[in-house]
Amino acid sequence: MAKKKITGPERGGEHPNVLGLRAEVLEQPITDTLEINYMPYAMSVIVSRAIPEIDGFKPAHRKLLYTMYQMRLLGGSRTKSANVVGQTMKLNPHGDAPIYDTMVRLSRGYGALLHPLVDSKGNFGKVYSRDMACAASRYTEVRLDSVCEELFRDIDQNTVDFVPNYDGSLEEPSLLPTTFPNVLVSANQGIAVGMASNLCGFHLGEVCDTTIAFVKNPEHDIASTLKAPDFPTGGQLLYDAAEINTIYRTGRGSFKVRARWRYLKAENLIEIYELPYTTTAEAVIDKIAELIKAGKIKEIADMRDETGLSGLKLTIDLKRGVDPDKLMVRLFRLTPLQDSFSCNFNILVGGMPRVMGVGELLTEWVSWRMECVRRRLQFVLSKKEEKLHLLKGLQKILLDIDKAIRVIRDTEADAEVVPNLMIGFGIDEIQADYVADIRLRNINKEYILKRTQETGALEEEIHDLRDAASSPVRIKKIIVEELERVKKAYEAPRRTEILYDYDTLDSAQPEDETEDYPVHVFLSRQGYFKKITPQSLRMSGEQKYKEGDGGSLQWEASNRDELLVFTDRQQCYKTRLSDFDDAKASVLGDYLPTALEMEPGETVLWACIPGDYSAHILFFFENGKAARVALGAYQTQTRRKKLTGAYCDKSPLVAARLLTEDAEMALISTEGRAVVFHSSVLAPKTTRNTQGVNVMTLKPKYRITSAGPLTESTIVNSARYRARSLPVAGALLRPEDRAEEQLTLDSI
Repeated sequence: MAKKKITGPERGGEHPNVLGLRAEVLEQPITDTLEINYMPYAMSVIVSRAIPEIDGFKPAHRKLLYTMYQMRLLGGSRTKSANVVGQTMKLNPHGDAPIYDTMVRLSRGYGALLHPLVDSKGNFGKVYSRDMACAASRYTEVRLDSVCEELFRDIDQNTVDFVPNYDGSLEEPSLLPTTFPNVLVSANQGIAVGMASNLCGFHLGEVCDTTIAFVKNPEHDIASTLKAPDFPTGGQLLYDAAEINTIYRTGRGSFKVRARWRYLKAENLIEIYELPYTTTAEAVIDKIAELIKAGKIKEIADMRDETGLSGLKLTIDLKRGVDPDKLMVRLFRLTPLQDSFSCNFNILVGGMPRVMGVGELLTEWVSWRMECVRRRLQFVLSKKEEKLHLLKGLQKILLDIDKAIRVIRDTEADAEVVPNLMIGFGIDEIQADYVADIRLRNINKEYILKRTQETGALEEEIHDLRDAASSPVRIKKIIVEELERVKKAYEAPRRTEILYDYDTLDSAQPEDETEDYPVHVFLSRQGYFKKITPQSLRMSGEQKYKEGDGGSLQWEASNRDELLVFTDRQQCYKTRLSDFDDAKASVLGDYLPTALEMEPGETVLWACIPGDYSAHILFFFENGKAARVALGAYQTQTRRKKLTGAYCDKSPLVAARLLTEDAEMALISTEGRAVVFHSSVLAPKTTRNTQGVNVMTLKPKYRITSAGPLTESTIVNSARYRARSLPVAGALLRPEDRAEEQLTLDSI
């Protein structure tokens, strides 16, 4: 599309802006707009904001920690958080609130990390509380925790690259040279544009052991040393070997964590003292209160939050005679006291996001860490070589110290001292400059002999460093030694208990409180719904319908079954038969548009009982197309009451059919033609609003009037209308195959 300027007069008159100029609008293809404007924004969010890198940090974390390191807060005394926030804005100009929020999450007081990076003093809130707010930055104090020594170790020895800050006035590290895989130890979450990242934390000792074993043997079985994730909030992890191995292999998957509790028999109460990492105390209390109000939990007399300086404590007072184990199993099932953690190990590697399993992630980390160690060795080597070069120059001076003194004393111009020493002793400019700067008291044979005696040891060190820098085996040995040191210095007990045998606890799952009994279900053409028990149906007379209404659908079902209701606006309403009261044949029943809170003017077209969602639905449209959709497309994990886009909106719906097994179908058009085909030729789709495939070719003025199973049609000579391939125009109906009443939505 060519760009075109649209000025004020073309739009019906001039509309001057505040500057008195005419407004102009530039037309641009949407694809160009996305490519020029949106894509750079999306990449900026992915690369510079939301996704962590191989050192385990997002840019905001790294800028804050490096600023604190530059402020000498590693090993020093604490300073006000406001000071750190102000200094960090030199690297991170996105406002003080986001910087302080980042600091809070990294702090010891907040408790979101297994190994906090910020040693805090004051109120920083709690990760397990939704409503406990942290104090303002002017009231709290911080410094770097001791574990940060492993994040910044040798950062001044060219281990990582430095890049300019946003205005070019300062430099900051592109990564932090962490001596252990912090990316696996510190939990991290980020939401970018079109992608997200969610990393769980692991026990530091297990991570170090796994990395050491992996460095020594890339085929190491990771699950044998990296037992399971670990969280600072504790809890119990329900161990599923298949799920854990999937996460370790692919970087995606989920596992369940539940709260830890104890029963105090003397007071007849339950104390919950550890929660899953993904929930809060307020969310648990709100959900339990909701269940008590709804009458689903009747065993609880009172519940209160007694969290204090000693830590989290939610207290549940029980009624007399209540079994605490059975109650907790129900609470695990109905509340966030048991929750799932979804893993998505999405990491930036070389500026590109990649979802990696633990093995692949360790491969990348070891490769990156080897480069850091190699650069450090090269840096130390260059310093040693510079020192050796100077000492060799000093050795030449040792041959005739008096000559060196005479050369310097006889030189009239200061600028000529270095050149004269270079000529007099055959040394280069760097060596001559070093000799010229020696203090007068050090120009004695003893001092120079002591210095030059270092040459031999220095040459040995240089040779060893060169060998180490060029040897991957020796570099890996250094990494292993560092990991062993980190484990010894910072390993702490595991917080989250691994629950291997929990089937016995879950076997006591409370049964569904909904009463289960057989029912007969009736749906009228105008959308009136009745659920009648067999006993009541036997005692009743004929079904009562509104004037002009009549029966449309009926089933035999169970009171616990679900019901799917399809409307003329391509929407599907999900409900349960237990949500309706038992009725009698003599009443009209519940009006579904009202009971399901449908939109004004929306009407019911068809309904079905999905059972275990293993069947399919056949949709027939006026334009001659048919779609076969798997019922699983309408199954949801949550209790959603309405699904939009339930079927295609390109053509009006003529009929729908629940297909439990393949059968022959018959279509009849307004032209008086019919087609018979087998449903197995239609491939099942998982997309609800699929357009389907063309079954019957129609002329412009004709449409499909009826569709359904051949056994329910009036066709006698089925061979005449049976299609060999689709689509077909169909054959004209013979008189004996016609009928006054044909199959429509109302009669299926």
